[in-house]
Amino acid sequence: MSHSVSPSSAYWMPYTANRDFKAHPRMLVSAQGMYYRDDNGNAILDGAAGLWCVPLGHAQPRIVSAVQKSVATLDFAPSFQMGHPDAFRLAERIKQFTGNRYSQVFYTNSGSEAVDTALKMALGYHRARGEATRTRLIGRERGYHGVGFGGMSVGGIGGNRKAFNAGMLQGVDHMPHTHNLEKNAFSRGEPEYGVHLADELEGLVAMHDASNIAAVIVEPVAGSCGVLIPPKNYLKRLREICSKHGILLIFDEVITGFGRLGTPFAFDYFDVEPDLVTVAKGLTNGVVPMGAVLVKSHIYDAFMQGPEGIELAHGYTYSGHPLACAAALATQDIFEQDGILEHAQSIRAYWEDATHALRGLPYVIDIRTIGMIAGIELAAIPGKTGARGLTVLQRAFEHGLLIRVTGDTVALSPPLIIEKKHIDELFGKLTTILKNLD
Repeated sequence: MSHSVSPSSAYWMPYTANRDFKAHPRMLVSAQGMYYRDDNGNAILDGAAGLWCVPLGHAQPRIVSAVQKSVATLDFAPSFQMGHPDAFRLAERIKQFTGNRYSQVFYTNSGSEAVDTALKMALGYHRARGEATRTRLIGRERGYHGVGFGGMSVGGIGGNRKAFNAGMLQGVDHMPHTHNLEKNAFSRGEPEYGVHLADELEGLVAMHDASNIAAVIVEPVAGSCGVLIPPKNYLKRLREICSKHGILLIFDEVITGFGRLGTPFAFDYFDVEPDLVTVAKGLTNGVVPMGAVLVKSHIYDAFMQGPEGIELAHGYTYSGHPLACAAALATQDIFEQDGILEHAQSIRAYWEDATHALRGLPYVIDIRTIGMIAGIELAAIPGKTGARGLTVLQRAFEHGLLIRVTGDTVALSPPLIIEKKHIDELFGKLTTILKNLD
């Protein structure tokens, strides 16, 4: 039975064309495994893992059970000057998932909060070491780091910034993005061209002096701006430059963390270790909001050298929420017990081939793939950037397919439990849609 949505509905929807949606609603009412179900009873194949955040599929029984048990046992515990066992257990599990390369875990409730937390840690770290002049932050064009003022400031998506420019942090620079359609179109994995773009960081160091720069933050794979994959050795070069100048390197792994590339984290995939890592989304399989910052020991130790008392004046009411910890612990269990990473690696080539088979279809000007992520860039309608992408989103839903669209790029990131039959269904439907766009 359809649930009508009034144009005057009280719900102000996030990142949504509200008037368009309320005129043509797309309502999800249940989910199981690889599928949602809409309010008319139609099955909707999840090609986006919700919003990049459901790697284990929906309504996973072991996660459901863990959260049910938690809410009946400890519904809330304050995280300021108090603790509860699952928060400590989870931190150890996450530490192990990093290969014990990060010694501390600081909990937040979202990727946006994790980014702002990491930026504050970077500033506090330098101050604690007697280098308080290191305050400048460097992001990247087309980067997305959430919607807090810190994340927006280091982010580089114009549409997210223009209405709020007066509130941006001062002392922020941006490196160029790495997308080059002419040189790298239809790449599989890391494109060949563009490593030299990392050297733009040296130019910023020369301009400001390293003694004034605190941190560089990048997404290993940029998701929200259309699946931009780093050129070969680009991230290694950024690491070298940051290490050379004593600048902290932050990876925003809100999208790439927890298996999206077939490895625990993107820093595993690219063999580059940043100083701080922000995570969220797949941490709890999307069941309970949660984020975290993974911290190298030298950063934590610097804070612990000061006088006794609160070392970092920062945190959230819901940091390490018991329900979130329960969901995350169950998620970790499933990753380990069910061979999720191994499955993602085994099906990656089939996924990649199916994606690149769209080459040659109307309006497809680029296809980018890495791990279990795909970006299909469509030619924009002149003067109407994003309109073609929105049409594909709407038609996909009508065909029983949930996708993510950013501008005119279709971004795909299915649950990692996806099987070949689901890949066939997803790309069969997408092929039909793209062939009949006009």
